[in-house]
Order: sequence, then C-alpha cells, then structure tokens
Amino acid sequence: MRKRTREIAMELLYQSTMNEKNIEELVDDYFEDNHEDLREDTDIKYLEEVLNGVNEKREELDSIIEKYLVNWKIQRVSKINLSILRLSAYEILFMQGIPENVSIFEAVEIAKKYSDETSGAFINGVLDKIAHQEKGLA
Repeated sequence: MRKRTREIAMELLYQSTMNEKNIEELVDDYFEDNHEDLREDTDIKYLEEVLNGVNEKREELDSIIEKYLVNWKIQRVSKINLSILRLSAYEILFMQGIPENVSIFEAVEIAKKYSDETSGAFINGVLDKIAHQEKGLA
C-alpha cells in the first residue's frame, strides 16, 4: 500500500508545481478523477503528512537538494525528478520509521517508471548524499 501511495504523492507533488491548487484540492481531485477505487487502498494519513510536509518545507528541501546537485541548478531538474527528490528527501530528513535505504530505493523505482532511463542513477546519487551528509549516516 505504501509503494502505490508514494507514487500518488509524487504525482500530486508534480501537479502542485503546475497549478495553484492546495493539497486538499489536489487529493480530492485525484480521487474524483477515475481513482475513487484507489482511496481505500491508499495510506491517506501518510499521503497527507508527506504532501503537507513537503509543501511546508519546500524551500528548505530545495536548498538541501541543490547543495548535492553536481554542476546543476535546481531549475534545470525536471519537474518529475524534482517531485521525486522532494518526496524522498522529506521522508529521509523528517519522517520517523522509514529507513533511508527504503526511501532511496522507492525513489529510484518511481524514477524508472515515470522519468527517463538516467534519472534513477541521478536520484540515487543525490538522495544517498542527503542521507549520508545531512543525517550523518555511516
């Protein structure tokens, strides 16, 4: 259930970069548009926590992400990849009970599904640096 909910979270984070709707409207619209059957198979508590958390900490997350982009500015990162990075960086830095390696693995899998073939390695590299340097993991 969490895996699919992460994908939904990424999709909604992506949508939030494209329009001015608030998180509640995005979630309601998502489930109204042919996905109502997914609502009971979705971890709504996690979904709302991560969407609201990323929204509240977007500037801080973007600053941290940009710190680990090698020869890139955050504006050059595709909106899909940025949504994946924000989601997973939030999990790594601010959520308890989710192992960093799980967040990174799931982010890479989402990138393989929704982005181009090189995105998985790119996302893995950035998130690994965040996990090790921001959280001080060995």
